[in-house]
Amino acid sequence: MLVQDRHVDPLLPEERLLREIKRTITDELKFDDEADEAARRIIQSLSRKVPEGSPEWDVLYRKYRNEEMRRRKKI
Repeated sequence: MLVQDRHVDPLLPEERLLREIKRTITDELKFDDEADEAARRIIQSLSRKVPEGSPEWDVLYRKYRNEEMRRRKKI
């Protein structure tokens, strides 16, 4: 289907196209993991311990993860 899409360069060999798709997905997953780790690190470094899974932890996690995503220009 991608090969037939007019936005995809039809001159790219299918193998190269699949490699590029795999690389892109892998990079995105790696980025998500890094944003997750950064948010968790920040929460753990707070002077007051916030229990993981609590409503407050969830709010802080989303806040810090979104900040990390914005910082890297992904949101």
